[in-house]
Amino acid sequence: MSSQPSPIVIGYDGSPSSQNALRWAAAEAARQLAPLRIVEAFELVIVSRPSPGQVVPLEAVRTARQKGLEAVAEGVRLQHPGLHVETSLVSGGAVASVLDEAERARLVVLGSRGLGGWSGLLLGSVAAQVTTHAQCPVVVIPHDLRPHAQEEPTVAVGVDGSKTSAKAIEFAFDQAEALHAKVVAVYAWSSPFLTYADGASMLQFDDEKIEDEARLLVAESVAGAAADHPDVQWTTELVGGSAPQALVRRSESADLVVVGSRGRGGFTGLLLGSVSQSVLHHAQSPVAIVR
Repeated sequence: MSSQPSPIVIGYDGSPSSQNALRWAAAEAARQLAPLRIVEAFELVIVSRPSPGQVVPLEAVRTARQKGLEAVAEGVRLQHPGLHVETSLVSGGAVASVLDEAERARLVVLGSRGLGGWSGLLLGSVAAQVTTHAQCPVVVIPHDLRPHAQEEPTVAVGVDGSKTSAKAIEFAFDQAEALHAKVVAVYAWSSPFLTYADGASMLQFDDEKIEDEARLLVAESVAGAAADHPDVQWTTELVGGSAPQALVRRSESADLVVVGSRGRGGFTGLLLGSVSQSVLHHAQSPVAIVR
């Protein structure tokens, strides 16, 4: 007897951002024929000296929240007939609850910002911490997500030759196949000019040779995933400048941007690299962090 497939977990709190995330997660679960698990954290807040008549029994609050969550799940079932939808109202903080669920999930989906926190932040604390610590891929959906008006869906993936980049490429091709999309493999490069301190001399490098080597690195990095997904078309995009800027610009027209949690650069002790952090904070499309 086959075991139940691992679910796609959506962290839900009723905010507009989490509602966008729920729609994305439900569609993804339907495509993957995977269970959808809607998780809401129920954290007890104790108020000292409540006014008379303001005290509501804890069990009544929990029951109301559970009914609301079940209503949300029923709405998803009506929109996606046949989709297996579970709900979980978890006691405790949102970050700990979602990370616990992530240990058994194939994918975690979150809105970029929830109900709490500072309204000016582009990325909320829950999304920031979950993407940093979750062991499964995490997709973060912008709070102001808008569909792109284009004929062919696009999945962009950052390439740098690292191990996490290789996993991101495989994830990107899987997504592109499900979405009937093309893959754009983005590699950011710059000429390694070196100027002496006194300005007396400069070492010159062959830009054309550097670009050829970058194109070869991308081709070698993508070869395995492309062979496993022969129906997925892909292109190389070499961009002069920083990787975060290149991927954020690409997010303006992409349906999904995929990055590895950490690339070649940066400090090895960091759990989330500077590129993935920058893309998470500024991308206009959903962003997948893969490790």
